[in-house]
Amino acid sequence: MTHDELYSKVKDILVKDFEIDEADVVPEAHLINDLDLDSIDFIDLVVKTKEFIPGRIDPEIFKTVRTVEDAVKTLLPYTEQ
Repeated sequence: MTHDELYSKVKDILVKDFEIDEADVVPEAHLINDLDLDSIDFIDLVVKTKEFIPGRIDPEIFKTVRTVEDAVKTLLPYTEQ
């Protein structure tokens, strides 16, 4: 999966499942400050990515994720397993 494909999928999850306005979901958007996600939402996001990411994803990886782009870059290696 390419970076752009993963970004699109993560954006879709944020818009559809977290009911975030599509215009607000940009790479530099801060997940907590701009999109109002909390730690439980981060885990939900990881769970929702299981549809297209094989293998186990440790939710702990999200401890350093701050932006939408951070999430994509952190998840990208898991798409290559």
